[in-house]
Amino acid sequence: MLPFVAVAFLSYLIGSFPTGYLVGRLAGIDIRKIGSGNIGATNVLRVLGKPCGYTVFVFDFVKGTIAVTLSILIVSRVRPLFHETELVGIITGVLCVIGHSYPVWLGFKGGKGVATSLGVLFGLMPVAALIVVLVWLITFLVTKYVSVASIVAAIALPAAVFAMVHVRKTNGMTLVYFSICLTVLIIWRHRSNLSRLMKGTEQSFKRK
Repeated sequence: MLPFVAVAFLSYLIGSFPTGYLVGRLAGIDIRKIGSGNIGATNVLRVLGKPCGYTVFVFDFVKGTIAVTLSILIVSRVRPLFHETELVGIITGVLCVIGHSYPVWLGFKGGKGVATSLGVLFGLMPVAALIVVLVWLITFLVTKYVSVASIVAAIALPAAVFAMVHVRKTNGMTLVYFSICLTVLIIWRHRSNLSRLMKGTEQSFKRK
């Protein structure tokens, strides 16, 4: 039981690493007090430019992948006869996303969890992750709204996972349920964006 608790706690801590906040501090600002106030890659990109924004996205993505792969590796080494390693990856992946969205270091006020969720999915099911990225890109190119692209990609996530489970002909419904949980969490974290979209005040990346 102790190894599972340890990797779960470790995954939360990995997810809670406040990349956007630290990049902002290195640039001499508190990103929480500028723009949308979010520590995610989108706000960093708007405030500090592409190099900083892309750096935050990559690090947040890697957090998810590391949390999943590291937890599975640890449990496999400690409990070599344990066969539910995929379940371990799912649980720790969820905790990593929760850590990113609600980091203990910043009063439980973090990012939206899109990049980290994508990293988690990539660690568990890379092809489904690529499908979600494609959906995000197409939606963004059409709408120019990061929030809309993120929400649409989140909605497409369970369908992509289910399709991969069906193609592989495996009993992977746990992954489908997990993807639904991620979708709900991402949409919940975007509720302020949804409100601004309805009011017509959401910022887009349309060229002037």
